[in-house]
Amino acid sequence: MALPVPQENSVTIALDAMGGDHGVDVVVPAALRCLQRHPDNLRLILVGDESRIREALETAGRPESERLIVRHASQAIAMDESPSQALRLKKDSSMRVAIDCVKQGIADACVSAGNTGALMATARYVLKTLPGIDRPAIITTIPCRGGYTRMLDLGANVDCSAEHLFQFAVMGAVLAEALDGTARPRVGLLNIGEEEIKGNDQVKQAARILAASDLNYQGYVEGDDVFQGTVDLVVCDGFVGNVALKSSEGVASLITHYLREEFQRNLLTRLAGLVAMPVLKRLRRRTDPRRYNGASLLGLRGIVVKSHGGADRIAFATAIETAILEVEKGVPTLIDQSIDDMFSERQAP
Repeated sequence: MALPVPQENSVTIALDAMGGDHGVDVVVPAALRCLQRHPDNLRLILVGDESRIREALETAGRPESERLIVRHASQAIAMDESPSQALRLKKDSSMRVAIDCVKQGIADACVSAGNTGALMATARYVLKTLPGIDRPAIITTIPCRGGYTRMLDLGANVDCSAEHLFQFAVMGAVLAEALDGTARPRVGLLNIGEEEIKGNDQVKQAARILAASDLNYQGYVEGDDVFQGTVDLVVCDGFVGNVALKSSEGVASLITHYLREEFQRNLLTRLAGLVAMPVLKRLRRRTDPRRYNGASLLGLRGIVVKSHGGADRIAFATAIETAILEVEKGVPTLIDQSIDDMFSERQAP
C-alpha cells in the first residue's frame, strides 16, 4: 500500500517496529491500541521486516489499511550496537527509515524503543537541530508529590556548557507549557546544594544566565527536590540526569522488593498483605513507569520519541500518545520561536 499523504487535522506517526527488547510483539499491539483510542485522525506507519509485521497483524485480525501502513526495512539496529556503526552501516534500518519518514514529511513524528545512542545520532544526522540549538536533549516525566515533573537532559549530553544548560531549560519549559498547560513552568537547576557557592563552574554560570532570562527560574534544587514537586522542570547535564534517573528507578525497585519480602514473611504478614492489597494496587498505579514512558528528543527539526527498550504494549502506547500530543501542540515550532525570542532579549542593549 502506498504511503499516506499527510492530511489536515490528521496525525501520522512512524513506528520503529523492530526496536527494543520485544520489537513487533509489542509495537503492533500498541499501535492497534492507539488506533482504537483515536478512531478519526490517527494514522500509523509500521516500519520493519514486512513479513513479520504482516504476520503479527494477521494474528491480531487487523490487516493493513489506510490508517495502518506497513513499510519494509531490511535492517535492524541491535540494542548494543555502536551509534557510529548504526549510522554508517544501517541506512535501511527500521529506525533510520522511520526517521526518514519524518524528514520527508510522510510522518509527523517517529517513535522507537531502540538503541538510545543510535536513535539520537541518527535523528540528529537526518533531521538536524533547530537554529540556536547546539545539542538535542532527552526529556522525560517523573512522578512526584502532587503529580509529576519533567527532567532533562537524561543521557544525550555528558559534558555540557552553561549555554547548553540554558538551551535545555528553554526547550523543557516550552514542552512543559505546551503539553501540561502550565503557564510559566517553574525551572530548577539540579545541584549538590541550594547555596549559591555550591556547584561547578558550568552550573554556577548557567544559574546566572537563567536568573537573567525571562524563564521562571526558581534557583538550585537538590536530588530529593526532584520528587517533592517544588519545580515543574529540572535541568541538568546528561551524566547527572541519567545517574539520577537510574538511581530513582533502582530505589523504587528496592522498595517493591522489600515490601514483597515482608508481606511474604509468614501467615500473619500474608493476611496483612491481603488487607492492604487495595492500597498497594493504587500505589502501584500511581508509580507505574508505563504511565510515564516516552522520552522526547528535544531540539530537532522534527519530533522523535524514545520508548524504554523493555516497554510492554501499554508502555509503548503511552510513548505513541506522547508523540501525538507533541504533534498536535507543534512543539518544535514553539521551541524555535522561544529560542529566537530568548536570544533577541539577551542581545538587546
